[in-house]
Amino acid sequence: MNDRYDIIVVGAGPAGSLAAKHAALGGADVLLMEKKAEVGAPLRCAEGVSKRRLREVGIEPDPRWISSEIRGTIMRTVGGSYLKVDESWKDGEVGYVLDRHLFDKFVAEQAAEAGADVVVRTACTGVIRDDSGRISGVKAVHMGETIEIGCDCIVAADGFESQVARWAGVDTSLGLNDIDSCLQYTMTGIDIVPDYCEFILGSVSPGGYAWIFPKGKDSANVGLGIQGTKIESGKGPKYYLDRFIASDPRLKDGAVVNVAAGMVSLCPGLDSAAEDGIVLVGDAARVIDPMTGGGIYHALMTGMHAGETLAQCFAKKDYSKEAFAPYEETWRGKIMKELRRNWKIKERFVDMDDPMLDALIDAASHADMEKVRVDDMVKVVKERCPEIVSLYR
Repeated sequence: MNDRYDIIVVGAGPAGSLAAKHAALGGADVLLMEKKAEVGAPLRCAEGVSKRRLREVGIEPDPRWISSEIRGTIMRTVGGSYLKVDESWKDGEVGYVLDRHLFDKFVAEQAAEAGADVVVRTACTGVIRDDSGRISGVKAVHMGETIEIGCDCIVAADGFESQVARWAGVDTSLGLNDIDSCLQYTMTGIDIVPDYCEFILGSVSPGGYAWIFPKGKDSANVGLGIQGTKIESGKGPKYYLDRFIASDPRLKDGAVVNVAAGMVSLCPGLDSAAEDGIVLVGDAARVIDPMTGGGIYHALMTGMHAGETLAQCFAKKDYSKEAFAPYEETWRGKIMKELRRNWKIKERFVDMDDPMLDALIDAASHADMEKVRVDDMVKVVKERCPEIVSLYR
């Protein structure tokens, strides 16, 4: 590890690793730093991603980090309404449930192969500014030793809690209505449909949903998320998750082999994901889908485009907010309209009661759907559930 780099990326998740890779490919001297002892661990993710989205960011599938290949979606409600859609018949697409421990390492290895220095057990503890107020480096603790490393630009890829962004003066505050508290067990010895991702809607998880994402023929990620405003004393995610598992005969006798907990932001994205000397990517930029909670593609995509823009900035030796405009324009052009729309839908969805959700899924089950996406569900609502169509205006 050198005393100075052109660019320091804080956080070796998918967003940070792709940002480091593409900046390094552009000739920049890049440091990718990870506070944990191991890239990809511990895990806080349901691990689902579409095949098409991976190709968009230049990642070819590798059996080493694929736990399950997914062909469709199951949605059901507390009241018993049920929808199962095989999405693979049309074009052979759909997606994967990853092994994120191995996937994250794979992407970090790509950054290293592109020329970035990668270090673990290196926690950023502050942002350094020069006498003019310009960002000029980071403070960190590396293997227990306090150090300072100079740079011209920082990439904040340190996730939902992004301290780096706050230290740099970026307002990343959220209200409780835009936060879900999540808990997930990886379980084995359970009875699941091994090639379908399952979503359970309603009072099983207030303001959110429960999920079962297969990781083999009898193993899965089983979890749920609860909106921050709906958490009551003594009734947090563990209360609801344990109750859900106990109520499902397919799950109740399974063994828990891993536990993951964390918060997820459910807002339409920051007004600005770049300031002079700093770029925000992935969860730090608040680009998780507000309706589904999905964020792997969004992280990879923002990381890739940030890295490409940083390569241009390196060539021009200009790391101003204005120089980051191509990054802002690209990622916003791809997903910002969808994020804002899904945030508005989420704001209504969290207040839908069990009978209303029953009506929605029952209508969808008779709609001959080819895919289960937010767009598809909105279409069903408009055509078959006029009593709740106002929720989507």
